[in-house]
Amino acid sequence: MFGLGLPEVMVVLVIALVLFGPSKLPSLGKSLGEAIRGFKKGLEQESAEEKKKVEEK
Repeated sequence: MFGLGLPEVMVVLVIALVLFGPSKLPSLGKSLGEAIRGFKKGLEQESAEEKKKVEEK
């Protein structure tokens, strides 16, 4: 996980909790998850389009 161990992850989570507060963290996590999902979907569509172009040639 990018060279981060458990202590580093805990520090990041504590800082996020302090910055955003406990009421905003669930919505922040949901937004982050949706963004990652959209990014993966976009990559899959792009690779499928590239394969289709190669097959047409």
